[in-house]
Amino acid sequence: MIESENLNQEEIIKELCLCNGLSYETVEQEGSDTTNLEMFFSGYPHIVGLSLFPNLTSLTIIAQDIKEISGLETCLLLKELWIAECRVEKIEGLQVCRNLEKLYLYYNKISKMENLERLIRLEVLWLNHNAIKNIEGLYTLKNLSDLNLAGNRISTIGRCLDSNEQLERLNLSGNQLCSFKDLTNLTRLRHLKDLSLNDPQYKTNPVCLLYNYSTHVLFHLPCLQRLDTLDVSSKQIKELAYTTAMKKIMYYNMRIKTVQRHLNEDLEKLSDRKCKLQKFPEERIKLFSLARKNLERELAEMKGFGKGHSDRYNNSKISELEKSKSLETVTEELSPQQKILRKLNALNERIAFWNKKIDEIEAVYHVEVKQKKKSHGLLIPFLLIELETVGNIHFEEGTQSDEWFNSCYELILSRFCARDFRMFGITGVKVKRVIKVNNRILRLKFEEKFQKLLDSEVMHDSEDYRKMLECLFYVFEPDVTMKKKQLLHILEKGFKESETSKLPLRKEAVILTNSLSLCECPRTELLQYQDEKKNSFDHELFRHGIVLITKVFLGQSVQAQEMDSISQANYPMVNSVFIPRKYLLSSIVKQKHCDCSFRQCKWFVFDHDLVLPEYIVEFEYITMVKAHSLFSSFNKIILEESKKKSEGSVLAHDLKLDDEVMKMEPRIKSRPKLASLDDKTIFSIARTSIYSHIVSLNLHGNRLSKLRDLAKLTALRKLIISFNEFTCLDDVYHLYNLEYLDASHNHVITLEGFRGLLKLKHLDLSWNQLKKSGDEINVLCKHTTSLHTLDIHHNPWQKPATLRLSVIGRLKTLTHLDGILISEEETTEAMKFITGTKITQLSLLRHSSTKEERPRVLSTWPSAKILTQISKSGSYSHLNGNWYLKITALNLDGQHLFEITNLEKLVNLKWASFCNNNLTRMEGLESCVNLEELTLDGNCISKIDGISKMTKLTRLSMNNNLLTGLEKHTFDNMLHLHSLSLENNRITSLSSLQKAFTLIELYISNNYIAVNQEIYNLKSLCNLVILDMYGNIIIWNQENYRLFVIFHLPELKALDGISIEPPETENAKDMFGGRLTSDMIADRQGHSNFTQMQELNWASSSIRTVDLMPVDQFRSVRNVNLQNNNLTSFSGLIYLPNVKVLCLNYNHIESIMPRLKPQTHQTSRQLLYQKVPSSGYGQQGVSKINRDTVVIENLPPIMHNLEVLHLGYNGICNLIQLQLNRLRNLKFLFLQGNEISQVEGLDNLVVLQELVMDHNRIRTFNESAFAKPSSLLALHLEENRLRELSKLQPLIKLEKLFLGYNKIQDMAELEKLDAISSIRELTIYGNPICRKVLHRHMLLFRLPNLQMLDGIPVSAEDRAKAESHFSELQAKKTSLIPVTNSPMDGGSFGQVKAPPIKIINVILPGGCNHYLGSDFTLTPEVEDHKKKKKNAAIFTTNIRTIHAEMK
Repeated sequence: MIESENLNQEEIIKELCLCNGLSYETVEQEGSDTTNLEMFFSGYPHIVGLSLFPNLTSLTIIAQDIKEISGLETCLLLKELWIAECRVEKIEGLQVCRNLEKLYLYYNKISKMENLERLIRLEVLWLNHNAIKNIEGLYTLKNLSDLNLAGNRISTIGRCLDSNEQLERLNLSGNQLCSFKDLTNLTRLRHLKDLSLNDPQYKTNPVCLLYNYSTHVLFHLPCLQRLDTLDVSSKQIKELAYTTAMKKIMYYNMRIKTVQRHLNEDLEKLSDRKCKLQKFPEERIKLFSLARKNLERELAEMKGFGKGHSDRYNNSKISELEKSKSLETVTEELSPQQKILRKLNALNERIAFWNKKIDEIEAVYHVEVKQKKKSHGLLIPFLLIELETVGNIHFEEGTQSDEWFNSCYELILSRFCARDFRMFGITGVKVKRVIKVNNRILRLKFEEKFQKLLDSEVMHDSEDYRKMLECLFYVFEPDVTMKKKQLLHILEKGFKESETSKLPLRKEAVILTNSLSLCECPRTELLQYQDEKKNSFDHELFRHGIVLITKVFLGQSVQAQEMDSISQANYPMVNSVFIPRKYLLSSIVKQKHCDCSFRQCKWFVFDHDLVLPEYIVEFEYITMVKAHSLFSSFNKIILEESKKKSEGSVLAHDLKLDDEVMKMEPRIKSRPKLASLDDKTIFSIARTSIYSHIVSLNLHGNRLSKLRDLAKLTALRKLIISFNEFTCLDDVYHLYNLEYLDASHNHVITLEGFRGLLKLKHLDLSWNQLKKSGDEINVLCKHTTSLHTLDIHHNPWQKPATLRLSVIGRLKTLTHLDGILISEEETTEAMKFITGTKITQLSLLRHSSTKEERPRVLSTWPSAKILTQISKSGSYSHLNGNWYLKITALNLDGQHLFEITNLEKLVNLKWASFCNNNLTRMEGLESCVNLEELTLDGNCISKIDGISKMTKLTRLSMNNNLLTGLEKHTFDNMLHLHSLSLENNRITSLSSLQKAFTLIELYISNNYIAVNQEIYNLKSLCNLVILDMYGNIIIWNQENYRLFVIFHLPELKALDGISIEPPETENAKDMFGGRLTSDMIADRQGHSNFTQMQELNWASSSIRTVDLMPVDQFRSVRNVNLQNNNLTSFSGLIYLPNVKVLCLNYNHIESIMPRLKPQTHQTSRQLLYQKVPSSGYGQQGVSKINRDTVVIENLPPIMHNLEVLHLGYNGICNLIQLQLNRLRNLKFLFLQGNEISQVEGLDNLVVLQELVMDHNRIRTFNESAFAKPSSLLALHLEENRLRELSKLQPLIKLEKLFLGYNKIQDMAELEKLDAISSIRELTIYGNPICRKVLHRHMLLFRLPNLQMLDGIPVSAEDRAKAESHFSELQAKKTSLIPVTNSPMDGGSFGQVKAPPIKIINVILPGGCNHYLGSDFTLTPEVEDHKKKKKNAAIFTTNIRTIHAEMK
């Protein structure tokens, strides 16, 4: 047989040689020298004849009809093998090719990766275009650098490539990869440079169709040089991917914190409610405890001082009393001591009763807390799934405004039948929450398969197929504890075989139903079965439930014949199988039902991809038994105090018993309460005058807060100070012989100073305010080494869950704690607990990692937690003496640590987490200077210290501690700090964050930040994009808080867990833009002490309103400069009491007082735009004056000290509306550059000395302009439109009048100035009349006191020439013009009774022009030059005046 095979091989080789033109003899002779052999032509069915080529290193076989790999036994030196485009079905026959480095088996029919283990030198493996489903068999190929598996059927990567660390090129295109999370397995391939998942030559992987695919890959694989055949080596591309991912992490971290905050908020409400409900029982207990202590004191006094007994010792007496009561029934026969003992017994019973009530409330509270946590339990996992899938799985909580929410609500109600649940006492169902599931991955699969089914049918059947879509409930496994995990897996990955029903013969199908009773049946029956063993049925266990609504394609569906035979093999031609309810064996089904039961079925769908999870519905059953709730069960307890005796109240009978007990004999008379101690008082209480004889001292029921005079009581053994007002116990340190101390029912907040009580055996600290368990236990350990009994219950401890174990483990001499005997089992457990609270070498190794780089994962967990979960330090045997130098991450969460120790050598520690411990200080981290992340959530730390050297810190989290403040320079040196979380503390100020310039995220919700100034402390943080201040006092103190923060921190992207939208930013600008407040001033000057401030200068600051509160702090302000802003009124300036100079030039002042906003709901900015369209600002036009007419004279005066007011260039057109009459003490008023046309509304300014109204629109003066006598000394009216000068006569004190650049052209108008003889300075240049040569001489002649005219001083020579000229002119006129019978009025040259003479031209002798003044010879160019110079002078003069007055 072998010979025949060899013969056949020889014939095949000869035929091949003949076809290729080769001589067989030549091949046989020279084959040993051949190293490369290639065969491309068909006709080679088997691999034969390779024995002729023993030294072959490269073999290429392409497009042959080869089905198996064989005949390579002699090719021991083969390094490169190509068997491509053949029909190979299995990888085999390569065992001897151990030198093989490159293997190409593409385009074959291989279905499994196998028999590659011995090819340890293999570097290149191409298996593309085969039928491979799983990546396997590569764990020994350590040198593999190039792997091509494109065009196969691979759906998962897993950890199959972890051992191939040298892999540089990987092609997985054209497969069925669909999970982002699966791609993260490639992060362990540190040398991967080239990755293809979407090669254009192949079909697309489903994962490549997801959102943010490229970003996800480049973030997790930053070393990639090529992705999907594209060059991605650019640094900008990598940074963009990293930045995008970081933003996602920040966003979801914010949302997770918001969910946690809401949960904490709900829990806080429950806690507050619990405290309110427990308050009444606590008051009853205090009342009875006080009475009991009083009775014990009376009993001790009866027996003699120094021989009193504690409550434990009284138990024997009480039991003796109970025995005697059976013999004695008449109370009168009892002795006083027996009466006391009987009442003590009754008081103890009432205290026990009310303690039981407190315990009942506590139990209900814990049930409510558990339910709240359960209701929030899915929200955080949902957000983490969203983050990990980069939003391709999205969960949306519905509201009643969403149609799909209402549809789900109606679906639940329509598929609920009350009769099915009657046996459980359920009468209805209430939907509490509906969450929509948007899983893009599963939806794409569903739509793809559904479309294939549609395409496979004829068109007229498509509608029938669409009708086969149904909404059904998924039937969970009855194991309630696994339901959450199972649900999350389904929502993320769909209904895979491993997650479907585990019942026999149903592994292939997804079980669904259209009935709520069939869906809930397994769970309710299981709970019922479990409770039957306990002989009780707790409705709370199943009251709350979750239903998963799926969208399912039932396709061809048939009724099942036998329930145990449901499988795809038994129903090959159908898509699903259903079972009607009547065939289901269930205890619920046995009951009689309504007609709806005939429509109820259970379906079994074989194709998992055709079942799409769409909605999660959380519901609550309505039962005949009302739900226990803190808002119902004990709700009436707090009302009992006001209606103690009311009929029908819950505790009326018990309150009656309380009263009866309190009225029992004997009734103890109240004693006077002591507020302090002295020697006389001590001797009186102890009934002795010798200190050394005082052994017991009872100071119960007083008002003492100090014990200063007990130092001499060296023999004191028993001290009772209950029901006083002590906040600390440091005054008892000198009582070295003290054995018994009762300090219950006080206000003790700390045990600091409690020392030296080495003989103390009994200590009662119940009903105080102790919180820090670690610190207080340390004090007791050091200073009470003989303590036997300790009572510390009813204190607000920070860590109550582990308090008992902590105390027992630390105080080893204790026998009783909180009145309960300590058992041996408890002691053993406590010792183990204490041992675990110390950081040891073993704990460091167990909870650490040596990874040098933080893995790139989309998670909000602390890096320390991520690293320690991904990889442990491993075996400890290989560690050398410097093992601690390798530790980079340490996660000691929940280890109940009381202090951080033994970290001195961890100098390379980068990431550390100490959450949920009992730490009170940040000690022990001094050597960890390389820390980058530090998490200390859930401890009892009250101060941030010891981190000044941690300059590399990027993240610091200290939520849920006792921080009261931040040290001033704590964060100054932290130049890399990006995230700071200080939620749920007691921080009042943010001033220490002013230099934390690198902060991006700041979470400081639920603290005590109250004032606006704290927001200004964050204005320098230009990188801050996320801020959470929810739950701080400022939210309620600051009106429009959110807009206030958004305005002052414009770089923010999210505030209090809510993204900031552009409309909010605009609203913030409208509301707070340009608002000058006390906080802004304090922010600029660095302090808030305004009492010494005299000048307020905020020019060019875009201020629109002024709101300086409280006004009293600005009482020293004298000068205010708000020039060049956007003010429309004086706003809050009117309340500054002592302002003298106010500069408001270049604003938009309309009135002193703010105008009321019209009912058109327009903003002030919109109104301003409407008033003066040309400029966008100004007042209402003249046409609107009538609407705003008010009796200005009746308005009260304001700003009594204001003397100088600048209102230039404000667009003012109406002086009446401006209400300047209210400024009664105004002396200087500047109104230049406005649009004023009438001088009015100034009547009451009786002390006004200077009025500047240059550059306005004044044409004439009305009757009321200067009607009243005025003190005006200077009037500026230049650059107006004046044509006449009437109505100025009342200005009898006027000394300066500026009329330049107006329209005055008649000499008669200048003659009207004769009535103002006091004028010393006058300007009229730029008027038409200046073209006439006589005006200067005429003015000099008629105004005898004039000293300056048009800026030129008037000399005696000028005045003499003017008089001479007008005398000659008068003489000529007299001779030329006949005089009438009426004499000429000498007071006016213009009143001559003769026809007027029009002077056309005047010829004067040379050299006389200077008599007429310089204006006469001005050319137009010179006039223009002077006008410009004049305008500049006006502005300069105004500024000079401002500064002069401010000085």
